[in-house]
Amino acid sequence: MTDLAKGFMEGVVLTGHGGLEKLEYRDKLPLPVPADNEVLVKVHAAGVNNTDINTRIGWYSKTVTGDTNQVVENGLTDNADDGSWSGEPLKFPLIQGADCCGEIIAVGAGVDKNRIGERILIRPMQQNLNQNGELKSITMGSECNGSFAQYTKALAHECYPVNSSLSSIELASFPCAYSTAENMIDRVQVNETDTVLITGASGGVGSAAIQLAKRRGAKVIAVCAKSKADSVLAIGADKVLAREESILLHQAHESVDVVIDLVAGDSWSELIDVLKVRGRYAVAGAIAGPIVEMDVRTLYLKDLTYYGCTFQPASVFENLVRYINDGEIKPLVSKVYELAQIKEAQTDFLNKAYFGKLVLSVSR
Repeated sequence: MTDLAKGFMEGVVLTGHGGLEKLEYRDKLPLPVPADNEVLVKVHAAGVNNTDINTRIGWYSKTVTGDTNQVVENGLTDNADDGSWSGEPLKFPLIQGADCCGEIIAVGAGVDKNRIGERILIRPMQQNLNQNGELKSITMGSECNGSFAQYTKALAHECYPVNSSLSSIELASFPCAYSTAENMIDRVQVNETDTVLITGASGGVGSAAIQLAKRRGAKVIAVCAKSKADSVLAIGADKVLAREESILLHQAHESVDVVIDLVAGDSWSELIDVLKVRGRYAVAGAIAGPIVEMDVRTLYLKDLTYYGCTFQPASVFENLVRYINDGEIKPLVSKVYELAQIKEAQTDFLNKAYFGKLVLSVSR
């Protein structure tokens, strides 16, 4: 049991890059202490994301050229000094978890005590000024401890109150996946005149992108496994292309305005082929492999614009919380696990047996 008086909590720590054995459930972790302008959050629920696994296995390292499953099957990266989002070495042990729905239970100096008791979502990509007055980004569960524990701390201005009838489990499915999708869609300025092709459409970010693109009135073409086509159509996709087949079999050359890509891999060139002249391509993932071949002539002769999407302005998460509070988007939770079942949850995630999000129930 958690002992607040003694300053202990339960949680999962990542002890280094590698396999599932690097995840350890511990019941005597030190309780976080909020510094100035920070809050202490009791974690209700935490979503499982691809970035958790990629960070664990060191996939972000430039030494890795294959997809996530390839790395898992053929050998993990255990000494990746550049295995984080930022490219800087991670500090172990690390509490992962980019998604957090919880309750503020204590505040540091400079934070209004009236915030205690708020149910909040933490923005995964927190931003603050460093000692030189420069804006610095830190990612929950990567450059700082995240939500795979009973308590976490965060910058007060990055904790957004939610006014929704949704459960904490449902709310925890939103932050990382939906902010990633909204950032991509916002960067390329999707609108009602656009036809948008979305890869990885049955995953957390892809399924979020379908909802968010439809919210803006766009026509959506989704790429996913044949077995998940009905689920993808049910959340708003206008057309589904089977991941197992060539995109060009069922989608005409130069027929889409925007590509939202989370996959990359061997079929990447087909995504560029189906883009219209002056099309826009946004990418925030490469689960099928990060190394692709590009004909630069296609880039400039078609007047294409490419967007790499990681950094997110605060307005992206502010808009996301507004969509949630207004009931404009729906959670897609497929399965719920206890925190101690983190290894099972990540195994299920890698097996891609579920549609939408997997969520850990942390504190009740």
